[in-house]
Amino acid sequence: MKWFMAVGLMVMALLLSGCLYPNDQLTKNQVPNEVQLQTIQQAVTQYKEDNQGLVPIKTKPSDTPIFQKYLLDFTALKQGGYISSIPGTAFENGGIYQYVLINPEENPKVKLIDLRISQQVRTVRRQVDLYRDEHLYPPFGEQIADGVYQINYDKMDMDEKPQIQSPYSQKNLSLVMDVNGEVYVDYSPDLYEAIKSYEHSFENGDDIRYILPENTPFVPAYSLPYTIEGEEPVFRPELTTAE
Repeated sequence: MKWFMAVGLMVMALLLSGCLYPNDQLTKNQVPNEVQLQTIQQAVTQYKEDNQGLVPIKTKPSDTPIFQKYLLDFTALKQGGYISSIPGTAFENGGIYQYVLINPEENPKVKLIDLRISQQVRTVRRQVDLYRDEHLYPPFGEQIADGVYQINYDKMDMDEKPQIQSPYSQKNLSLVMDVNGEVYVDYSPDLYEAIKSYEHSFENGDDIRYILPENTPFVPAYSLPYTIEGEEPVFRPELTTAE
């Protein structure tokens, strides 16, 4: 009898843990699925062909950073019959990724933003804004490039630096600030590895961030522009993109 009771309790615990486990932690919502990406890519391509070159995106302000600008409109795809359901990995279906397009006019490609990064960037931005409201200037740390600074977390009484996990390498990345106190992810380590790993024709003055989404499912969201000097990625905040 005791054995049956123990088994019953174990089964109940497993069932409860499954029911209570939040959607954004489910495996199907955490792992980018290549088949899902390809399915959505085919849907976007067909939509563009059927709609005189228009792509299914949500309207965003013109000054929205380039890699966050073209959010995919799943409603347009579903209503048009291009997809039967929204991927489980998508934010709109309880997942942890936003689906976006790059090169929407010429050659739209479906890519992902990891919303865990978005949340941590917003958290630090709120702390920076609170500090600036009180002190009239951002919590600048050491200057690491022209117009780019480390963030002084001690000034904001933050005991621990945020852990920003790279969607490319799964290693921790740092956050930086510009002269206006805007917070960005420093993708220098990922760009350095990408420059070494992938063929490219970038020259000094080019925005080299595109090497990441061209070779992986992810865009470098919340990033400043970078260019290349020798074989090293360097910040170049004044660069503008062609899109």
